[in-house]
Amino acid sequence: MFQFLGDLFNLFLYKPLFNSLVLFYNIIPGHDFGIAIIFLTLAIKFILYPLSVVAFKSQKVLQDLQPKVKEIQEKFKDDKEKLAKATLELYKNEKINPFSGLFLAFIQLPILIALYNVFWQGLKPEQLNNLYTFINNPVNINPFFLGFIDLSKPNLYFAIIAGILQFYQTKMVSSSNKVSNKNDMAQAMQTQMLYVFPVITIIILMSLPSALGLYWIISSIFSIVQQYYILKNNSKVK
Repeated sequence: MFQFLGDLFNLFLYKPLFNSLVLFYNIIPGHDFGIAIIFLTLAIKFILYPLSVVAFKSQKVLQDLQPKVKEIQEKFKDDKEKLAKATLELYKNEKINPFSGLFLAFIQLPILIALYNVFWQGLKPEQLNNLYTFINNPVNINPFFLGFIDLSKPNLYFAIIAGILQFYQTKMVSSSNKVSNKNDMAQAMQTQMLYVFPVITIIILMSLPSALGLYWIISSIFSIVQQYYILKNNSKVK
């Protein structure tokens, strides 16, 4: 069973991502590994763009609905069955899926794991045997970005930048939604996400190849720009 899942993982995630990275590496003048990662990151973000827009808008609506959810919780606090039914009815009327954000995270997690394998194992010469027949074999991949940053090794600066961007990205969402009761669970979770996730991001990336840190940075910048335009458009509608 695990072998079967591993084969599917390699077939549908690892190999396509690895081959795409090598393809970008081959066609970029100077064969800059970092720029190839940037192109790969943008390609992934554009593919996931429709899902990420739906997930972000759903998250925004869910936060806007917190006052109504709180009213329902107060009204049916002694009847869990009616509470669940009323909450689901509210989501249905607003035409949102409360699990859309989890669905996007569920999709991105295996992609992140596959990229970790690509950046950790992909630089080994024997991994070039995984290339498709129409991808030119570069024989050797130079892991440097801009000629002096070794992306095969951890980079503290990349980790810190990724953590700062993670903080700013979360701050954009939380600052656009003011929860009425600052002591409730929603506000506590929001605050935890704002400060804990960036620290976890830094700690994780400090021990991983900085290629993954570069991916995280470019991905975060893309998401920040995306969120900015979605929030801007929503404010115009209002």
